[in-house]
Amino acid sequence: MISVRRRGSARLAAAVLASGLVAAGAIATAAPAVADDAVPFEGGVTATLNGLEVSDSAVITLGNGKKQEVGAGLFGMTVNGGGSLQTYCIDIANPTQKKAQYEEKSWDQTSLHNNADAGKILWILQNSYPQVNDLAALAKSAGAGSLTEKTAAAGTQVAIWRFSDQADVEAKNPEAEKLADYLEKSAQNLAEPKASLILDPPAVSGKPGDRLGPIKVQTNAESATVEPGAAAADVKVVDKNGQPVTSVANGGELFFDVPTDTPAGSTSLNVKATTKVEVGRAFTSPTKSQTQILAGSSESTVTATATAEWAKAGPVPAVSAKENCAKGGVDVTAANEGDEPFTFELGGEKHTIEAGKSETVTLPVKEDQAYKFTITGPNGFEKTFEGVLDCETTGTDEGPVPSSEPSPATAGGSGDEAGDDSDAPAGEGDLAETGSSSATPVIAGVAFALVLAGGATIFFLRRKKAAVAGE
Repeated sequence: MISVRRRGSARLAAAVLASGLVAAGAIATAAPAVADDAVPFEGGVTATLNGLEVSDSAVITLGNGKKQEVGAGLFGMTVNGGGSLQTYCIDIANPTQKKAQYEEKSWDQTSLHNNADAGKILWILQNSYPQVNDLAALAKSAGAGSLTEKTAAAGTQVAIWRFSDQADVEAKNPEAEKLADYLEKSAQNLAEPKASLILDPPAVSGKPGDRLGPIKVQTNAESATVEPGAAAADVKVVDKNGQPVTSVANGGELFFDVPTDTPAGSTSLNVKATTKVEVGRAFTSPTKSQTQILAGSSESTVTATATAEWAKAGPVPAVSAKENCAKGGVDVTAANEGDEPFTFELGGEKHTIEAGKSETVTLPVKEDQAYKFTITGPNGFEKTFEGVLDCETTGTDEGPVPSSEPSPATAGGSGDEAGDDSDAPAGEGDLAETGSSSATPVIAGVAFALVLAGGATIFFLRRKKAAVAGE
């Protein structure tokens, strides 16, 4: 197997530096920021990482030729609002963070965006443990003698790493290794699974007297509940026929019905459903914890929010943001349903959206870089977006792989490299489990401290070139 991009241990230090540069190089304005859209999130599941729950051992051959033993298997997550998930790692050398929050994402918002083998990972998930829980049948297919839950999970994770990270990795257990080889050789490219819940677009605008929308609902649930946000008492959420709605199905359209005499203002709606999330959906964390891919889901709570702005005259903006890994940045979409141009500043540049028009502007952000920006407009309009761009796998060319048990550890990992001199007998050293590090709290702490130092200042990113893969 061939190791991927040369990033190595310097990557975490660079991320800390980049986080500081984003805040320190910001452009200040006079108005206070309100983080009503803290992280670009299209909708779906949000969950808290519990840790590695079913695992066995694997051995990675690092770029320097040394070998390192790691834990390989299934992670558990608790869904916010109810439910549970099982996931595998798809970024072998990136750390996990204790109790990290995760959000459901499309492949184009993760390291899978440029991975030609992403569909093969989905095939492995659909044809191995835990989706196939008849371990005797799975062992027979793989030509293995027998499999336990732990060795089945390890073999599956190893096969996934070979496609997600192009890692040189083998399961330590011979039967688990047979499973990994079988899955790798048998895998076929499949299409990306559908999202559990998305509202498109997530922001609309218009004039009083109009129905603002449509907002199309995409979900794999049979139906979803619609809950209006706080607004003028006579602003209603309706369907395309103008009838008030409290529930909606996949493909349904929602509108905000704003009476003609309503003063300029804004509101939101929340859509919530209970469903099983489709296997193969990706999960990322805004706190820079290793990217995960879904292996199994209970009935889980999924949510999405859409906002609306209205005014009788002048510019009436609707703004949303979405990370774009292919372009190496954040796509900011601004629509203007008013009768005057809407001008805003982003990355040190001014952009003007003519009345009745919409435009998407990409703000370049470097890999692993924290970003935060606020867009303001008339009638108190203000939207703040922040996050960390995580679009590439870390790679195993340099340095040890960190532990995946989500607990504090030194940056760079806590596992010993197999073959290093120690007092422990061969094969009995500390077992590293891919991903744990305290580095990300440091990254977040640097950015947070700089934000506090600015008091009520709004930060805007300076325009930077997007990071080149392989730097």
